[in-house]
Amino acid sequence: MPESQRIQAVQSPVIPVIGELIRRHPGTISLGQGVVNYPPPPEALARIQPFLADPKNHTYKPVEGIPELLDAIAAKLRDDNAINVNESNRIVVTAGANMGFMNALLAIADPGDEIVLQLPYYFNHEMAISIANCTAVCVPTDENFQLQPAAIRRALTDRCRAVVTISPNNPSGAVYSAASLREVNDLCRDHGIYHINDEAYEYFTFDGARHFSPASLPDAAPHTISLFSLSKAYGFASWRIGYMVIPEHLYMAVKKIQDTIIICPPVISQWAALGALEAGGDYCRAHLGTIAAHRRLALDALARLAGTVTVPRTDGAFYLLARLNAKLDAMAVAEQLIQEHGVAVIPGDAFGITDACYLRVAFGAL
Repeated sequence: MPESQRIQAVQSPVIPVIGELIRRHPGTISLGQGVVNYPPPPEALARIQPFLADPKNHTYKPVEGIPELLDAIAAKLRDDNAINVNESNRIVVTAGANMGFMNALLAIADPGDEIVLQLPYYFNHEMAISIANCTAVCVPTDENFQLQPAAIRRALTDRCRAVVTISPNNPSGAVYSAASLREVNDLCRDHGIYHINDEAYEYFTFDGARHFSPASLPDAAPHTISLFSLSKAYGFASWRIGYMVIPEHLYMAVKKIQDTIIICPPVISQWAALGALEAGGDYCRAHLGTIAAHRRLALDALARLAGTVTVPRTDGAFYLLARLNAKLDAMAVAEQLIQEHGVAVIPGDAFGITDACYLRVAFGAL
């Protein structure tokens, strides 16, 4: 029996592909999947027993999230992101930031519409756009993977529905400046389209770089969609909890989508998330010293390969994109590194880079 041609056109998820190669070669050091090396905070785990003790917690809960968690998120957004939740916007708890992106996409776009991505893109964003029968319009970043607002402006057409930015960036580790994000946000407002900003790595910045939330800008609420995740900062990858801040006028559309796909985010994970937010961003910051040391180790080691490998500036997340200065197939290099050297990375073509051999190195789990 045939399968959907739409799904056949979607790239295979690269993380499981690399994961299978790792399983075939036990002992491989994984610099592939983006996870951290620390567990959830004790405050999150302490919420589990009280959750289990209340029989009401085993029933469906509100589509948008439990009130206790929504209140905690609103306080966090105010204190950490300068985003005020009021009558112009809404919080919706999601099963991870990827679900938030799909919610946003289905709420704002129709088949054939265009979504602007920055190259290199996050592969799950490009995959979601394909699944939604929309078109990804890819705009190159500069030599340090920074935004090029003028190029974004030239890419806009009548079919464009949104511009997507990720800062700190996956896969490059770039941290976009407040000025460039403001310019993109203004551009979206002026063209009557949405600015979707993914902030999953908001706490992971180094060497003086600062994270900026464009939804904190005055009058940004009607056209700005912000995506957040607990997976990285709180060691919560398997708990599948994130949240989105959306314009008020999209609230019913997002509720329709989320109710259809999942009904409500896992309630046990929501209570654990409440505990994590009680620990706060300082829990992540306490671990940044170790991740920063691993970052410096990786950068210094690759610097000794100057001429063979080039690493553009990286100030955030826990990734770097290493360019091999040779005409090689990135996937073939990734396979060879696992098979012959016991080290796993992610090939750059999964992120839309096809004109050179790039490898994404993730050092957060070391």
